[in-house]
Amino acid sequence: MSDDQRFDGPQGPQIPEIKIPQFDRSKIQLIVGGVLILILALTSFYTIDPEETGLVLRFGKYVRATDPGLHFKIPFGAERVLKVPIQRQLKEEFGFRTVKAGIKSQYSVKPYQDESNMLTGDLNAAVVEWVVQYRIVDPYKYLFQVRNVEKTFRDMSEAVMRKVVGDHIVNEVLTVGRAEVALQVTIELQELCDQYETGIKVDQVVLQDVNPPDPVKPSFNAVNEAQQEKEKLINLAQSEYNREIPKAKGAAQQTIQEAEGYAMDRVNRSQGDALLFTAIYDAYRQAPEVTRTRMYLETMTEVLPQVQSKIIVDDGLKGVLPLLNLNSNETKGGK
Repeated sequence: MSDDQRFDGPQGPQIPEIKIPQFDRSKIQLIVGGVLILILALTSFYTIDPEETGLVLRFGKYVRATDPGLHFKIPFGAERVLKVPIQRQLKEEFGFRTVKAGIKSQYSVKPYQDESNMLTGDLNAAVVEWVVQYRIVDPYKYLFQVRNVEKTFRDMSEAVMRKVVGDHIVNEVLTVGRAEVALQVTIELQELCDQYETGIKVDQVVLQDVNPPDPVKPSFNAVNEAQQEKEKLINLAQSEYNREIPKAKGAAQQTIQEAEGYAMDRVNRSQGDALLFTAIYDAYRQAPEVTRTRMYLETMTEVLPQVQSKIIVDDGLKGVLPLLNLNSNETKGGK
């Protein structure tokens, strides 16, 4: 021991007396009780939102489900609540992610190209970006029947999409067959969800964007333009055909109907004339003189109005020369 640390007995330095503060036990008990009451209150009550349902676990085991509202549970962690949104429509994006949603949304594509690159049935490549919209209809199955249900659901969605796209040619996937592909994916994905008991209801599958890969996009666009031009020419030819052929058919039908009408008119007229002749002949046989006179009178009635000069002679007159005005004719001829 050094000289600086050696005590010199009663004459050495004195150690100051330390006074320990005295706490009021009643206040300590009151504070501890308040803290316990606060913890009890915070761990005994919970609230479920209107679009959610609550699953209560007691020491990790499922015991009950609770509806929206304020509920009580055993405090201090004996029971805990898992909230599941059953009324909210959820979605999973494939081949892209929404970075910022709004009036003009922003998307990120490059990190997720492996999800969207697919092979079609005719061995062509296509970039397919899609969205799966779904709801949770069975919270118990969603949480406890499948481990990591979200990843499983994404894997199932991608597998079904690749299968369906592989069953169609590239033109169907890019153009007219998009609705059919989306509907088929929806049906098959729902069947898988029911088979694996995920508790998920698939509402809709939307093909967000379908394009050929960037390296072949110019060639593909050229082929599409050629096909569109071909379809345009075919449609023009079909339009011309639809305009001219019905017109020709109509003209032919009109000519046929006119010929048939003319033939029917001639036949009817001939039949009418024959019937008239037969009727006149029958009448003539019954009264020859009367019929002969009537026919004569009818004929003269039609002929005489067309004659300009008429000379009526007596039956007893032997010649008509005196009645002719020959001088008058010569005078007219001389003029």
